[in-house]
Amino acid sequence: MKKHSVRIAGHATSITLEDPFWEALRAIAAERGQPLNDLIEDIDNKRGSDNLSSAIRVFVLKHSKGG
Repeated sequence: MKKHSVRIAGHATSITLEDPFWEALRAIAAERGQPLNDLIEDIDNKRGSDNLSSAIRVFVLKHSKGG
C-alpha cells in the first residue's frame, strides 16, 4: 500500500491505496484527459459518507466493469 498526498478543494490530504488501484486510477485519469487530482476530487464529491479510499476502490472496480 502506498500513501500519496493530493489536494482536494484546495486542502492537502493523504490517501492510502494498493499499487494496482493507483495504477488504474492514473490510467482512468489519462483516458479522460483529466489530472489525477481532479478525478479524485470528482470521486470525493460523489462519495457521500464513504471513506475516500474505499470510494476510489469502488469507482475503479465499477469502471473496470464498464459502469
